[in-house]
Amino acid sequence: MKGIKKISLLLVVILLFASLVACTKSEDGQVVDEGSKVIEQGEENKANGNGDNNYPLEVEDAFGNLVTLEKAPERIISFAPSHTEILFALGLGDKVVGVTSYCDYPEEALEIERVGDYEGVNYERVIELEPDLIVNYGELDADSAKIYEEAGIPVVSYMPESIDEVIETIEEIALVTGAVEAGEELVNQMTQKRDEIVERVKDKEPVKVFYEVWHEPLMTAGAGSFVDGLIQLANGINIARDAEGLYPNYDLEQLIENDPEVYISSMDLPEKTVEAIASRPGYEEITAIKEGRVYLLDGNIMSRPGPRIVDALEIMAKAIHPEAFE
Repeated sequence: MKGIKKISLLLVVILLFASLVACTKSEDGQVVDEGSKVIEQGEENKANGNGDNNYPLEVEDAFGNLVTLEKAPERIISFAPSHTEILFALGLGDKVVGVTSYCDYPEEALEIERVGDYEGVNYERVIELEPDLIVNYGELDADSAKIYEEAGIPVVSYMPESIDEVIETIEEIALVTGAVEAGEELVNQMTQKRDEIVERVKDKEPVKVFYEVWHEPLMTAGAGSFVDGLIQLANGINIARDAEGLYPNYDLEQLIENDPEVYISSMDLPEKTVEAIASRPGYEEITAIKEGRVYLLDGNIMSRPGPRIVDALEIMAKAIHPEAFE
């Protein structure tokens, strides 16, 4: 068995910049949606919403995989920074035994063993850690699925691409891990904050926004992307909505023609500063540059589909409509 499985640059981009499935409740109050369904529980346990009383539990994850858990997981591996943040926010940090090298929040996550990075996953070490649950990001490839199946390790996979899907994913992970009550509390806090932010900006005049994902070549967030959803909720107009793809290249000519009033990027490189962006050739014609409305935001908060996504929305809304928060 190879210890390291290569992953593509595309997956890394998705992990860093990931941007709805309709969620309903069944008659017994369980979350049921197209991404993750409760398939089966012991009859006497259905009414109980937390802890080991929900087990054995069979669920369907966001990619249609049926997964059975005999008991609440005690040793969890997370393969995404966003999933790691969710697990800690649910109070399950002490049960996380493995993460990726990108899992740097909360601070306690830095103390957990790294079992994956840009180069891939150390399968041998994953198996040695004896996890009883892996929380994966994106669809699991066939080779990895076979390895985990042969090792008897349950895997659930999620890839939320909007605030609504993040909330649903939190509910689903809470269910799988036996942390339903903590999940409900977290979701209530997030939805309340989201609604308060949307209420503040909804009556403001929409502002044209450009979000820079990368500079050379210039890349932005298109329609349907994670960032596009944040811009819309913050009552902004994403000028790249007509571009093709979730994260398309964007020509300088297009940028000047569509003339954003707000220019946003992330603090991903030391040399990227507001002054450096403003001094790029041709940028002097852009309204956002003329009016000094260039903002560098925390890329981790802005791009991770986890509990801090409502903080990302607030940061975005304050950049687009600062007057709404005075």
